[in-house]
Amino acid sequence: MTAGRDKTEAVIGNATVVLADRVIARGWVAIAQGRIVEVGEGAAPAGSEDMAGDLVMPGLVELHTDHLESHYLPRPKVLWNPVAAVVSYDGQLATSGITTVLDSLRVWREEGAPDADGQAGVLASAISTAREAGLLRADHYLHLRCEVPMPSVVDEARELVDRPDVRLMSLMDHTPGQRQFRDELKLRDYYRGKSGGLTDAELDVMFARRVAYQQAYAEPNLRAIVALAHARGVPLASHDDTTAENVQDALRDGVAVAEFPTTLEAARALRDAGIAILMGAPNVVRGGSHSGNIAAVDLARDGLLDILSSDYVPSSLLMGALQLPRHVPGIDLAAAVRTVTRRPAQAVGLDDRGEIAPGLRADLIRVHVAHDVPAVRGVWREGTRVA
Repeated sequence: MTAGRDKTEAVIGNATVVLADRVIARGWVAIAQGRIVEVGEGAAPAGSEDMAGDLVMPGLVELHTDHLESHYLPRPKVLWNPVAAVVSYDGQLATSGITTVLDSLRVWREEGAPDADGQAGVLASAISTAREAGLLRADHYLHLRCEVPMPSVVDEARELVDRPDVRLMSLMDHTPGQRQFRDELKLRDYYRGKSGGLTDAELDVMFARRVAYQQAYAEPNLRAIVALAHARGVPLASHDDTTAENVQDALRDGVAVAEFPTTLEAARALRDAGIAILMGAPNVVRGGSHSGNIAAVDLARDGLLDILSSDYVPSSLLMGALQLPRHVPGIDLAAAVRTVTRRPAQAVGLDDRGEIAPGLRADLIRVHVAHDVPAVRGVWREGTRVA
């Protein structure tokens, strides 16, 4: 037994271990004091927990999921207990293999569109309450999704930005005619489904108000939010980059991550600018974008995909990563897993996780795959079994 293993608390053995650059067909991982202390090949030390050949990989790292809000607002005009909503959501994340999550909270309010009001302050407080009570399985941080044309967005962002758990702020503009919604019909279809069927007359009023907000507030709000993020060292994300001009704006603002670029033109410009490209895992699983934008696998084939996000389906993160090698022969299993572990962790400065290597956090998951469907059979956060 090596000196490092003298202090071992647990060993996970007989596993297919996914490292950052390769896969060990039969390996083991030793854990002590919440950290990985050793990784080995072949037969595991006596007393190890038998993984029966299942995959063992780093816990998944999620940068953008707005799934929490559906637990808090499970039906139109129905608000759930916010702490209970956080606990329910957290359980779903953990059993999907996600051990670190940036909870994406919508930082804006809009008259006449209650479903767009993310209640960011309420949910941020509920996350803190659940964390302090020891109710959470995953490690939770905040991602503030700032809709820059909204009149109150800067004040709301200021109320939250000094929290120690804020790790990312994104710059969004869902005004009709902008970015993802250059085609206004896409936004109409979105709100017809999202809000239980707004009429065209109601949408006309909403869209006219949004265009007015964009013209009056977008530019000064953008400058203020960028300044807030830079002053506090919080990484910035752009959202729905569509044109080369959008990418130039992202480069000017010091953006680190580009979420969901909608065109190949934008993705190529982002790569040239050195900005990490994040796409939705549901896009991979479904074989394309639900809103008709560029497919994630097409970007991956061109070497233009860095990070996957579960977006609106937590279980898609693992499923999408495991499907990538099938869609893109140039991506092997280790590279696919990096898109949901090491790369997202590094993008927001979490350098202590996202990889199975000595000295890093023992955030690990056990995954069994059958009929192309992954099932998470075990989850460890800092060496403690949480699911």
